[in-house]
Amino acid sequence: MSGDWPYAVTDSVRQAHVGQAVARALSEAMERRGLSANALAEASGVNRQVISNILAGTMWPDMFTLASLEETLDEMLWPLHTKWPTGDDGARHQPIPPHRRSNEG
Repeated sequence: MSGDWPYAVTDSVRQAHVGQAVARALSEAMERRGLSANALAEASGVNRQVISNILAGTMWPDMFTLASLEETLDEMLWPLHTKWPTGDDGARHQPIPPHRRSNEG
């Protein structure tokens, strides 16, 4: 793995890529809305530590947690991973936005 989670380039493990994409979408949604983990926890009923763990990549949300977060944030967090481009290794990879690439500052 190179770079910082959740924008790191990881090995071709589909589950890790999807977990990373959920963490990325959650982080970006919280940032757009100016929500802390505490504020999102209060609004969604999801434990703050669970939210922090998802953001850190130490756990993946179950479907009920994901649904609660999506409903509270009013946006989809589950990635459209079947539409990601295929890399040289034959696996699909979520594109990393240029402003989030570790080698671009």
